[in-house]
Amino acid sequence: MFKLKKGKTKIEWLPVTTSTAIGEGHLVAFSSGYLIEATSTTAPSAIAGVLVKAIAATDTDYATARNVAVEVPVDKDTLWEADVTSGLLTTSPGTFYDITDGDHVATTATDYDVVRCVKYISATKGLFTLNIGTDAIAGK
Repeated sequence: MFKLKKGKTKIEWLPVTTSTAIGEGHLVAFSSGYLIEATSTTAPSAIAGVLVKAIAATDTDYATARNVAVEVPVDKDTLWEADVTSGLLTTSPGTFYDITDGDHVATTATDYDVVRCVKYISATKGLFTLNIGTDAIAGK
């Protein structure tokens, strides 16, 4: 789960793919004009932000075309606390990493560079900035 810790964000209401469950605090990305949960191979430029409220199969509007609230960082210095699959080190700050899915950072991959570690909290948790959206830094 990506949780805002510090910085400015804005809420954007964006169209979501119908009948798709996505957890609160997960990174979401555009695919064919609609949001899906970001994956380990999602390009940073396609990632829109962090889903504000979970989408569950039990929701009354689950199969309905609609817009959902997405929290979008206003600047590159906005800090997010996130879970890490494992292996975050005290020497990790400054390093770019990929994600394993919409709610975990992968310290073993650096192909897409979706996040940059800013602070080590534990081997499984850290503070990160997001390298997402149309102004994502290519290759870093």
